[in-house]
Amino acid sequence: MINRYLTSVTTILIVFVLATGTAVLADDDLSFSQTPYESRYYRLINELRCLVCQNQALADSNAELARDLRLKTHQLIESGESDESIVRFMVDRYGDFILYRPPLRMRTILLWIGPALMLALGLIIFVRTTRRTHQDLTLSTGEQHRLKALLNTPQKDK
Repeated sequence: MINRYLTSVTTILIVFVLATGTAVLADDDLSFSQTPYESRYYRLINELRCLVCQNQALADSNAELARDLRLKTHQLIESGESDESIVRFMVDRYGDFILYRPPLRMRTILLWIGPALMLALGLIIFVRTTRRTHQDLTLSTGEQHRLKALLNTPQKDK
């Protein structure tokens, strides 16, 4: 009984240490010369996507590249760069993919209208398929008369 309890407590502690350990890895322990810089920093690293993880913000990623980009963001903020110039620097270097909300441009137009096109295509296929099935079930006038004649003729017992 005591062994089960100790095993359970040990397992919970190990899981807790491992879970909190990964959260600490993303913390770069950076200091800011001005208080507003820190809020700008956190807003920017939450708006920029990790290029390695692809579905995580820089703030959430433990990848080495994400750490480097967080440090670069910190350096640019401390050097007095505006948020727009920092984002432009990142986009110039890594492309629009680094942004969670890429701008509407000719090269990103498919990204923006792609879901709507896929939905429209799905609806068109659905409507055509259901119409075709309905038309296949509809009998012509001649077929309707023959069916009535077949149903009205007395059946002979075999």
